[in-house]
Amino acid sequence: MSEQLTVGEQRVRTQFNPGNNSVVDQIKQKTAELINLCEELKTKEPRLSSLAQTEYETAAMWAVKAATA
Repeated sequence: MSEQLTVGEQRVRTQFNPGNNSVVDQIKQKTAELINLCEELKTKEPRLSSLAQTEYETAAMWAVKAATA
């Protein structure tokens, strides 16, 4: 059975790194941590937490693109 991924790990697809690039791994892990932190904030302010998660996900996409250019 595979391990259970966190919301952040699922959203940034931490297990997908076909180039095995260590910078990509770092970007994705740190972004997953931030998304998970926002997940905990959803009980206090769900809309703003969701917006922050989306922006972190978008930033990670651009950072991965830069790291693999």
